[in-house]
Amino acid sequence: MARVYNFSAGPSMLPESVLRKAADEMLDYQGSGQSVMEMSHRSKIFDGIIKGAEALLRELMNIPDNYKVLFLQGGASTQFAAIPMNFMNKSGKADYVVSGQWSNKAYKEAAKYGDVKIVASSKDENFSCVPVMDKKEFRPDADYFYICMNETVHGNIIRELPDTGDVPLIADISSCFLSEPIDVTKFGMLYGGAQKNVAPAGLTICIIREDLLGNARDYTPSMLDYKLMADNDSLYNTPPCYTIYICKLVLEWLKENGGLEAMRDRNVKKAELLYNFLDNSKMFNGTVVKKDRSLMNVPFVTESEELNAKFVKEATDAGLVNLKGHRSVGGMRASIYNAMPYEGVEKLVKFMADFEKANS
Repeated sequence: MARVYNFSAGPSMLPESVLRKAADEMLDYQGSGQSVMEMSHRSKIFDGIIKGAEALLRELMNIPDNYKVLFLQGGASTQFAAIPMNFMNKSGKADYVVSGQWSNKAYKEAAKYGDVKIVASSKDENFSCVPVMDKKEFRPDADYFYICMNETVHGNIIRELPDTGDVPLIADISSCFLSEPIDVTKFGMLYGGAQKNVAPAGLTICIIREDLLGNARDYTPSMLDYKLMADNDSLYNTPPCYTIYICKLVLEWLKENGGLEAMRDRNVKKAELLYNFLDNSKMFNGTVVKKDRSLMNVPFVTESEELNAKFVKEATDAGLVNLKGHRSVGGMRASIYNAMPYEGVEKLVKFMADFEKANS
């Protein structure tokens, strides 16, 4: 069976060369006589895998030495609680920008643990844009300031970071992870679930400035204590070993293909192709204002739910799968992460053009 073009928002497609290498090493990882799925996380072999993954990530993202890199279980959503437990520990305050579903969920979770303020929201615009951020709303005594940099469901991205002064900026970068260069030093913490652009589901990567560690609330579960995880080099318990291995293969693929600058150029070309079609279509409409459009997640709609459903079905039959929008918003969404080739977006655009002609 021929492989399809998978536009899923996550778990998403992986580079084919990575899958082939993983298949080749499934039964015998580099002469060890065992699969990475089977080996001990305390073994010398796996130690090379996890340390190699961290070294590659540090190189690709230019992560300074005063930041810890953690490979954790639990999904990005687990961090919604871990973040206030670890960092909302002085004034008991935190400021949140709500620009879509995931930042809203993070806000609601954090509100269980302290004084959490929504300083900007685009809910009234159906999250079709990034909200205007008025610095006068920011609290200088907040323990941290939180954003979701790229909203996977609604397809918007924060390009201009808020000026939070001495307040650490924390960002969920799950669906724009490794898609383009990012200045790590502007953040107190960056984190993301791997299943969108880095590896299969089961791994969350956290990048945390060291001075923020060590002040978790006394009731914080051990598994959510970032300092404990950092002190144990992400090996306090058995980590998601196989997902970390795939992550390392993806990082190698990124390096071999020019790094994050090259990925940005590649992703801009793919996004421009799709957005240009949407801007000129009489049937399909993008749902995000131009200045805030994500390079990774492109939501769009037709004039009716019936037409949306017909499009999704016929696209699936044509080998363009997982284009149905998130259940909370409907319509369609094309996630065009690093592993999606330009040819996949070309095929999608051609199919959309043909569908429009046939149904106009």
